[in-house]
Amino acid sequence: MVMEHRSSSPDMTVVLEGHSFLECPRWQDGRLWVSDFYTNQVLATDGHGGTEVVAEVPGQPSGLGFLPDGRALIVSMRDHRILVRDESGQLSEHADLSGAVPAVLNDMVVDESGRAYVGNFGFDLMGGAAMRSTTLTRVDPDGSVTTVAEGLDFPNGMVILPGGVLVVAETFGGRLTAFDIERDGSLTNQRTWAQFGDSPRTDDLAVALGRLEVAPDGISADAEGAIWVADALHARLLRVREGGEILDEIRTKMDVFACMLGGADGRTLFACAAPSFAEHERRAAREAELLAVTVEVPHGGLP
Repeated sequence: MVMEHRSSSPDMTVVLEGHSFLECPRWQDGRLWVSDFYTNQVLATDGHGGTEVVAEVPGQPSGLGFLPDGRALIVSMRDHRILVRDESGQLSEHADLSGAVPAVLNDMVVDESGRAYVGNFGFDLMGGAAMRSTTLTRVDPDGSVTTVAEGLDFPNGMVILPGGVLVVAETFGGRLTAFDIERDGSLTNQRTWAQFGDSPRTDDLAVALGRLEVAPDGISADAEGAIWVADALHARLLRVREGGEILDEIRTKMDVFACMLGGADGRTLFACAAPSFAEHERRAAREAELLAVTVEVPHGGLP
C-alpha cells in the first residue's frame, strides 16, 4: 500500500551563498554553525546576514558538536582528528582517530555528557574506489577512542532521540539505523529505523547511486520523534516516521546534503544545498547555499 504524503516546493530563503560545499549544520546559542569543506572554514550565522568565520581547519572541517561546557568539537576529516575550540577561538587536538578508522572522517553527533559518535567514509569515495562498509567510533570526553559499531554502509548524519536512541543515516544502504545507547556509551540493539527501498547490494558506486530510492545524508529530529532527511540524490527534504513512512516532502532546486532544525522557536529548517557532491566539481566552485524554510513541528532531540 502506498502512503500518501504532503509534497511541496516552497520558496526557501537563501541564508548564505557563494560557498564551496556546506555540511553538518548545528544550531547553538542563537546561531547556526556550518562547515564549508573546501574553504576549510567553519562559519556561524545568525540567519539574518551576520556571519563569522569561527574556525580555520586545514584538514577539512566536517562534523560539528558541542561539549557540555559550550566548547565546540570539529571533525578534521583528512587527518582523522577531532579538534576542540575554546572560548577564545583557539583550536587544539581533542582526539586522534588515525588508528581506528580506514578512511576520512565524516559527520558527528555529541551527546549530553560530551561523548562524540563519529562516522567515516570507509573507502575512497572521491577516488572511485569500490564501496565497502565501515565503522562508527565513539570519542569519550577524555579523548579516548572506541569502535562501537561495524558493517555500516557509509554512516553519515546522526541524531540522538529522547530515551537515548542513536539514529544514523547509512547513505549507501538507503536506510536509517538505530541503536540504544547504554550508560557506558556502548551501542546495542541495532535495528532498522527506516528503510527506503532495497539496499543496492553492490560495491560499484555508480550502480549504487542509480539504485537508491533515497540517499539519506544529514538528518535532524523534531519534537514528535520524526526525522527530517536530506536526500542527497533527489533534491528534496523528507520528514520520516519510524518504520519508514514519509510524512512530508519539500522539493529543492539543488541537491541537499544536510539539514538542521533551529531558529528562535526551533521551526526553521536549514538545508545545505549544492549542485553535486563530487570534490572535483565543488572544490573550485562557489555555488553552495544555505537555505531555510519554516516548518510546523519544532526541533527535538540532539543535536
